[in-house]
Amino acid sequence: MNAVDPSPMHEPGAPSTRTRTIRVLSLVNKRESARVARLLRAELIGGVIIMVAALIGFIAANSPASEWYFSLRDLRFGPEALHLNLSVGHWASDGLLAIFFFMTGLELKREFVEGALSRFSTAVVPVAAAFGGVAVPALIYVAFNAGGPWMHGWAIPTATDIAFAVTVLGLIAPGVPPALRMFLLTLAVVDDLIAIAIIAVFYTGGVELLPLLLSLIPMAAYAVVARRFPQQLAKTVWGPWLVLLPLGVIAWALFHASGIHATIAGVILAFLVPVRGKGVALAETLEHRFRPLSTGIAVPVFAFFAAGVAIGGESSFPLSPIALGIMFGLVLGKPIGITLTTWLVTKFTRAELDPAVRWRELIGVAALAGVGFTVALLVAELSFADEADADTARLAVMVGSLVAVGVAAALLVRPRKKRG
Repeated sequence: MNAVDPSPMHEPGAPSTRTRTIRVLSLVNKRESARVARLLRAELIGGVIIMVAALIGFIAANSPASEWYFSLRDLRFGPEALHLNLSVGHWASDGLLAIFFFMTGLELKREFVEGALSRFSTAVVPVAAAFGGVAVPALIYVAFNAGGPWMHGWAIPTATDIAFAVTVLGLIAPGVPPALRMFLLTLAVVDDLIAIAIIAVFYTGGVELLPLLLSLIPMAAYAVVARRFPQQLAKTVWGPWLVLLPLGVIAWALFHASGIHATIAGVILAFLVPVRGKGVALAETLEHRFRPLSTGIAVPVFAFFAAGVAIGGESSFPLSPIALGIMFGLVLGKPIGITLTTWLVTKFTRAELDPAVRWRELIGVAALAGVGFTVALLVAELSFADEADADTARLAVMVGSLVAVGVAAALLVRPRKKRG
């Protein structure tokens, strides 16, 4: 959107208001573009690591090492008195994945404070598209499972895995316009926010009030330290690890004991971190310090165990209503919901797409949003107590994601021009 000069008159030799405004916007865009580029590189690396970890887990579950693999996943440890006697698989999903949600929370706050979501003009289309991309897959799942015992899995096909989506986009269509990459990134960030809200509201059982109230104490201490001493924490190597991390672990444990899914604690803690500040912001420091832990350990370990589904077991894949609802939701629901909502918003409001974005490419990116993995597998785990149903859901997520990649590739990959 072009800046408009409100005054037709200017002093001789002085730069116009229009010129000054355009320069400021240019600087903001360059700074934001650099941040987005760093995030995209991090997600690309993370996506490759997650793919490898998931593939190893799937192979291990269907190899002679399967007995060892499942014994390791089901091995329990931790203090029972604190409600933390969990299996290795649950430690990965409830514990390690909280680090991933903390990183997601940091990115969400940065987007709201100084990124694309801080401006209505740049946020309205991807935000609306994200809601459309959640609603339509959920409706498709409900259509397949209405009145049945598996309705609780309605949220599984609503999640987009940002790391996978960015990785695949970089591999199959590295030449797409930057505006389209920004559209996908913003859409996926909003998608994460919706998924967090869904988990907190619909996948929380009975809440124990005492642990929840006690969790406010370490969270308050965390907020005070983060806001009063941001520069000291940012400048010291061990500050975040020795001060913020122990407080975060205590808050996480109390959240887990309260009955609310413990990963939500990671998001709340991230929102308590100041984004802006003199010099290096604390949020940026924490992102640099904790991203390797999230990308290199937390999410890959979760993927390794979550993708371990034995083919030919008790799973009713692929004809189960669970599987059909998830696969059709990911492959058809995501692109239909995102594309239709985008068209409606641009048709009936003053919002516009970037001129460099073509509808064919946008539909391809919308199809790529059907790549659901990390959060989708977590919701699958939360949805079904029966292990066979959970395995069916996991297989459906993986197969649906692969098909979504194929659809996106058909729309985004451009044939190379022959040199004459």
